[in-house]
Amino acid sequence: MVAVTLDRGGAAPVATGYAGAFVTVLIWAGWILATRHTAGTALGTIDLGLIRYGIPALILTPVWLKTGLLPRTLPLLLLLLMVAGSGALFFQVAAFAIHATPASSVGVLLGGSMPLATALIGIVIFGERPDRMRVAGFAAIVAGVALLLARSLAGATSAGYALLPAAATLWAIYTHAFRRSGLSPLEGSALIAIWSFLIHLLLAGVFGSTLASVPLKAIALQITSQGLLSGLVAMVAYGVAVRSLGGTQAAAFTALTPVLAMIGGAMLLGEKIGPFEIVAAIITAAGVALSTGILSPRKV
Repeated sequence: MVAVTLDRGGAAPVATGYAGAFVTVLIWAGWILATRHTAGTALGTIDLGLIRYGIPALILTPVWLKTGLLPRTLPLLLLLLMVAGSGALFFQVAAFAIHATPASSVGVLLGGSMPLATALIGIVIFGERPDRMRVAGFAAIVAGVALLLARSLAGATSAGYALLPAAATLWAIYTHAFRRSGLSPLEGSALIAIWSFLIHLLLAGVFGSTLASVPLKAIALQITSQGLLSGLVAMVAYGVAVRSLGGTQAAAFTALTPVLAMIGGAMLLGEKIGPFEIVAAIITAAGVALSTGILSPRKV
């Protein structure tokens, strides 16, 4: 895994990396709301997975045909970690949890845990050494996430709350794996899309699909949100951010996700926002910004 240090995609300018991260977070917030919305429809998580990965797999066909389904220069372990971390496994865990959890809480538990898990993997496995400001950020994230977890233990949706940090950890694994894969953002997105689509086809064959019975209007919304924006644009944009800024700093922008998801949940889904959600979102967002080093002194 460490031996793979190719960088065929090249390093993007820092400004491009920031733009990619910002675009990603905006789309993620919309993805949370769109996925949460499907909880009241006939669309299941397998149906959503078919849309999310089928659209980019089709659009990026020339890319994955060129690289091959098993690129020679990419170790199989890295490919497995990438597909699991941001592909089929991640999506099924996250979508199931989002269906059972208010959007405001999803923003904190998923958006907050994601950079924390990314940073911890960097520390434990790759020997990164955080400064005091990052450590303070970790503490704030833990406090914000713990606040929501404690709040949820008395409710009926505790399973969803517990699964979101697990989904965040999967995404953190993908972030580090992609960083060391040597793939360009388009190549990485194409491989994840085609493999995840094939996995969802298998799941649909075993467990069935309800896509044929869902109104076209509902499917069109998910094609836009899941397939085009989340599955294609956000994946490529995040890949650009990781290439330019590094995995840990690229995750800094998820500090915006809790706030955006909370506002969107209230305005678009009619969800009530209580003081626990507001405080948890603010604490987590501040902690993420600190923990990823975006405010730390720069080393010359």
